[in-house]
Amino acid sequence: MRNFDEFTITEAVLQRVAAAKDLRTRQISEALVRHLHAFVREIGPTQGEWETAIDFLTRTGQMCDDKRQEFILLSDTLGVSMLVDAINHRMPEQATETTVLGPFFVKDAPELACGADISGGMNGEPMLVTGSVADARGKPIAGAVVDVWHSDDDGYYDVQRKDAVAAAMRGRFHTNSDGRFWFWSIKPAAYPVPHDGPVGEMLEAQGRHPWRPAHVHFMIGAPGCEQLVTHLFVAGDQYLDSDVVFGVKDSLIREFKDMPAGIAADGRKMDQPHCHLRHVFRLKARASMRPAQAASS
Repeated sequence: MRNFDEFTITEAVLQRVAAAKDLRTRQISEALVRHLHAFVREIGPTQGEWETAIDFLTRTGQMCDDKRQEFILLSDTLGVSMLVDAINHRMPEQATETTVLGPFFVKDAPELACGADISGGMNGEPMLVTGSVADARGKPIAGAVVDVWHSDDDGYYDVQRKDAVAAAMRGRFHTNSDGRFWFWSIKPAAYPVPHDGPVGEMLEAQGRHPWRPAHVHFMIGAPGCEQLVTHLFVAGDQYLDSDVVFGVKDSLIREFKDMPAGIAADGRKMDQPHCHLRHVFRLKARASMRPAQAASS
């Protein structure tokens, strides 16, 4: 087969990939070819535009390192990350909704006792977070693992700041016998995603801003439950309706309630005002666990 033109090239490529031994690989490859070729036909790129696209992807890859993943950022800002999340997390009504992991999660955060201060000495308004973890029916889950991380009040994560101590504004907690956990930190601020690279150029060309509304990240796991990855967003933030990565859901917008000096909700005496975030997280049962739970109920 030879002498392909714009009308015959697609079918020729599809015939070639049909030789894939793995059925899933074949399915993905065929869909990619069909949609990619249709995209190219729709926009009719010039040779110069094609070269610009290749250069964009090349520079996106070159921007990736152990602290920055420009391709994930590209996926986030085109809404692909949230689309994948939505497809893979069709949540029952009672379970906490999910959102994107984001580029600033760090494995092996320090394990801390409930009540610890994770601010790392960073300046900002003190914040108390009190939470509880339960299954979708409301039964408390003891021993759940709760990873938390967030930005400072300038909108930077610890990995972005040379002056921040290691693991500032992040930590790992375990729920107590009542399914509860709590910790202190500082209130996060809205921030722009990194926009000094190819993705930033794309956003500018599309007439978009790079900002995310202020939020705290949570990743929660427990036996028999699907891992929950979510945020809690600060109510009233100016970017709730234009989050650059499309991650905001109404159920995840919470009041970071202003509290006066005095005795805080965890019993600590505070000589200055602080804010208090409180939330109940409900986990979705793992698919393999649901039939057994239904049979026993």
